[in-house]
Amino acid sequence: MLYARNICRVAAPLARSYATAPAANASKALPVQLHGIEGRYASALYAAAVKKDQLDAIEKDLATVSSILQKDAKLKFALESPMVNKHDKTTLAAGAFKGVGAITSNFFALLAENGRLDHTDKVLASFKQLLSAYRREVSVTVISAKELDASTAKKLSQVLSKSSLIEKDSKIVVSNKVDPNILGGLIIDLGDRTIDLSVASKINKLNRLLTEAI
Repeated sequence: MLYARNICRVAAPLARSYATAPAANASKALPVQLHGIEGRYASALYAAAVKKDQLDAIEKDLATVSSILQKDAKLKFALESPMVNKHDKTTLAAGAFKGVGAITSNFFALLAENGRLDHTDKVLASFKQLLSAYRREVSVTVISAKELDASTAKKLSQVLSKSSLIEKDSKIVVSNKVDPNILGGLIIDLGDRTIDLSVASKINKLNRLLTEAI
C-alpha cells in the first residue's frame, strides 16, 4: 500500500496536467505504455523529467548510477539485499549517488523507502525504453563473424532506413555482436524480426536440400 500511495503521489499531478494539456503538448505524454513495477517507476520518473525539462540530465544521472553499480559489486549487493534495512539503504544510496540531480536523488530515496532498489536494473532499462520511444529510435542488432567497422555499420543503417522494415523518420541504433560460428554474412535482429543472411544459414539450407534429394 505504501508503494502504491507513493507512486500515485509522484504520478497523479503529472497525470492531471496531461489530461488538461492541449493537443500541442501531446508529445509530452508517455511515448509508450510500460507495465510491471519497473515500468510504473520508470514512467513516473520520465513524467517528472519531462515536466522539469530534464530528460537529458536525468539520462546522464542514470548512466552515472549504472556505472557506479557496475564498478561497486558490494554496494549493489547491499542495496538489493533484503538483509539491509530501508534506512541504511537510503543512506547508502544518498552517499553513493550524491553527484546526481535532485529529481534522481529523490527518486532513489523513493525506491529505497518502498523497498524497490532490487528493481534498479530493470527500472533503468525501462527508462531507456521510454527514451528510445520518445526519440523514435529503432534498435537493430547485427551479428557478424567479425566486428563491423564504422563505415559498414553506417551503410547498413542507411540501407535499413530506406527499407519498409523501418518507420519513416525513425533513428536507427545499431549494435554489433560477434559470432564466428556464422562463418560470414550477417544476421539482423530487428524487434521481432530476424533476417538471416549468414553463410552458416546458407550452408544449412544447402545441406537440407542435398539430404532431401538423396
